[in-house]
Amino acid sequence: KTKPRLAPRQTARWSSVRSKSDSPNTLTEPSVGVSRPAMMPSSVDFPEPDAPIMATELPAGTLKLMLSSIVSQPSASLTRLETLSTTIALMIALLTSLLTFAARRLSHLYSSIGRFPGFPKYLLAILIAATPGAWVAANEASIPPILVVGDSLSAEYGLRRGSGWVALFGARLQKEKRPFQVINASISGETTAGGRSRIDDLLKQHKPGWVLIELGGNDALRGLDLAGTESNLRYMVQASRKAKARVVLIGMMVPPNYGKTYGKQFAGLFEKVATTEQAVLVPFLLEGLADRLDLFQADRIHPTEAAQQRMLDNVWSVTGPLLKTP
Repeated sequence: KTKPRLAPRQTARWSSVRSKSDSPNTLTEPSVGVSRPAMMPSSVDFPEPDAPIMATELPAGTLKLMLSSIVSQPSASLTRLETLSTTIALMIALLTSLLTFAARRLSHLYSSIGRFPGFPKYLLAILIAATPGAWVAANEASIPPILVVGDSLSAEYGLRRGSGWVALFGARLQKEKRPFQVINASISGETTAGGRSRIDDLLKQHKPGWVLIELGGNDALRGLDLAGTESNLRYMVQASRKAKARVVLIGMMVPPNYGKTYGKQFAGLFEKVATTEQAVLVPFLLEGLADRLDLFQADRIHPTEAAQQRMLDNVWSVTGPLLKTP
């Protein structure tokens, strides 16, 4: 082994910080060897530690160890208690989710076993009643949704998501504790021909109890034949009623520059279809807004966010009294 030999030390100043010396305190020969602690303790002061420390010899002289908001507690028992509580909470959440899912499935089964007169339905009723949250799940599952098929007036064109009249319609149902789900299948630029091509698939997919049809405005803007618009609307109403859904036909009007005759014929076809096909009619979605340019976007076609509540009121005044839970 090689041992370091001591080199002459330089005299330290009475400062806590010392400039670098020209030569180290110890020299090692060869360059790799065994070192040992310095002969004299250093007088350098270190800053206060950031983390808490534990006093070993002079507890009374220890500075503040931690923030006043931190409280020391026995760690072992507390850790075991928190772990146990977390495990129990997770098990309860998982069990609740499973039971709620089972309630929904049982509710669907309950509504479909009417084809079997001999099946004891009361057994399913007992199972559903015994499940936490089952009443809410069963009620929601048993009520068919409301399907809205419209154009940009219902698709929130130029608006924040969730601020259109359809979203407000769903929020009002929730506020009045009517457990209907609202499905907005509206598309900007949609015509009655487009709605006709989609209605069968939408009915098959969502199985709605109500269908609100808000189409026709783009037919007029494009100058499409009114006979075709009427035929398309009639088909949609008939298909919806065939699927056991009640229908609300939301009417539209055109500006006066389209001509008095065309405007009267266009507005009249909604009333005509609603009457002959036994649909509920909302006469005009934009009632009370047509002469308020401040409530329209720059294109003067699409209403602003401030106008959506009035549009909702126009629809709700007709449909609200009819939307009752079984």
